[in-house]
Amino acid sequence: MNMVSATGMDAIQGLEPRAVWEFFDRLSSIPRPSFHEERVLEWLKEFAQERGLTWDQDKVGNLVIRHPGTQSGVEAPTVIIQGHVDMVTEKDEGSAHDFMSDPIKLIRDGDWITADGTTLGADNGLGVVTALAVLDTPKDSKDVLLPPIEALFTVAEETGLVGAFELDGSMLTGKTLLNLDTEDWPDIFIGCAGGGDSLLTLDMKQEHIPKDSKTYALKISGLAGGHSGLNISDGRANAVKIAADLLDRIHAMLPHVRVCSFTGGDKRNALPREATLTLQLTEPQATSIKAKLEEWNQEYLKEFGSREPDIAFELTAAALQSHTVLVEQDIEALTTMLLSLPHGVIKNSHAMDGLVETSNNVASVKMTPGDDATSSVCVVQCSTRSSIGCALERVRRTIRRIGEGCGADVQQKQAYPGWQPNPSAKVVQLCKDAITTTTGTTPELKAVHAGLECGILGERIPGVECVSFGPTIRGAHSPDERVQISTVEPFWKATLALLERLATVKVQYCTDPNSANI
Repeated sequence: MNMVSATGMDAIQGLEPRAVWEFFDRLSSIPRPSFHEERVLEWLKEFAQERGLTWDQDKVGNLVIRHPGTQSGVEAPTVIIQGHVDMVTEKDEGSAHDFMSDPIKLIRDGDWITADGTTLGADNGLGVVTALAVLDTPKDSKDVLLPPIEALFTVAEETGLVGAFELDGSMLTGKTLLNLDTEDWPDIFIGCAGGGDSLLTLDMKQEHIPKDSKTYALKISGLAGGHSGLNISDGRANAVKIAADLLDRIHAMLPHVRVCSFTGGDKRNALPREATLTLQLTEPQATSIKAKLEEWNQEYLKEFGSREPDIAFELTAAALQSHTVLVEQDIEALTTMLLSLPHGVIKNSHAMDGLVETSNNVASVKMTPGDDATSSVCVVQCSTRSSIGCALERVRRTIRRIGEGCGADVQQKQAYPGWQPNPSAKVVQLCKDAITTTTGTTPELKAVHAGLECGILGERIPGVECVSFGPTIRGAHSPDERVQISTVEPFWKATLALLERLATVKVQYCTDPNSANI
């Protein structure tokens, strides 16, 4: 593989459009995990002030920067350009990267930009910097025709669309919104799934470790992971579900094997790539398990090998972290719950070929100390998606039943709404025309099995019409995330072409109050 590895400017040297890539390089140097976006928001405010642009911010942190438009476009109704500033923070096992302080190291690999063992942040960094490149247009530009712009930068999208939910819609006047957060150029997205999370909490008792036992770590690794909506239909394996299955097999073979901890997965919207069981074993028990691991590994490779060629199971000696193990009854309840919870595609759409309608991701298992030395708290998180609200809630009721049947406390916040497709919306037709003219290719109109902010923003900004598009990104929400270089320039040109059409078309009708909005 001819890979050129470099940090920042060297990786993007010579790429067009220059402004977009330079802003992306700068954005990549600023840590921006969900709920820790303050540094990037300060940078955006400085950007606005340096250019004489006004801005507003609501109490949750969402930021709006305004550009008055150019030429005759200043008379057109306002257009909102929207993206979220936070990013998913996933990294390869063993990586020392600190998402709270370290910049993302960009790597150029042929026609792709990726990162060094971490998520890239092209989701939704490319949308953010494209909006900045638009805002960077001089107000007196004779070359670029723009309508008035409200660039909306939302926060905490990756942790449940928090910024969109808590948006102060009074900051915005536009009724046409361009969401730059989809990942299949040149297609146009006009609908998305709704979703809701479930937290299943088990209080687990502990007791002293058995005599003559040693600590071992059973690791499940090498899985592809990925976006829990966009990649759920790929048939990828789930490390948490595999770990539960292996633990069930171990207990069937060796009923009294003791478990210290069970952890796996990380983010609610990422497919779990790794999981670890910490076990207390006698030497004969460890020998028996090691003898079976290769057989079990081969079974999973046979089932998932075309999607998961790197699945690996490994049992190794580990340092003693605690002098206690989980009581057998509680680990049995956890295993039963994890094996019973649904994962993957539950139903495909009957209305749109190729669209997943309903799915669930068993996203993570995390353990923390309890109130005293004889207890632990185990939290299992599930992320459910559906384009049909009643189907979404039916799956969530099933999850609740399973959790409560296993003794868990189940918390489910209100689900976020989907975005209902409206292919006849004027902005959709203008976007289709802009992309067709720019690329010579007619884009498809699609819906996506992922959570976009458009559905919520439609409630927070009454009367707004939305469309979503973006450059090609693969491997989102995993360290495999990459953006295709050759799609960024046509995406940029089509964005400008669409804004020009919105300015020009709306200018023609702005004297008619009944025709001012698309």
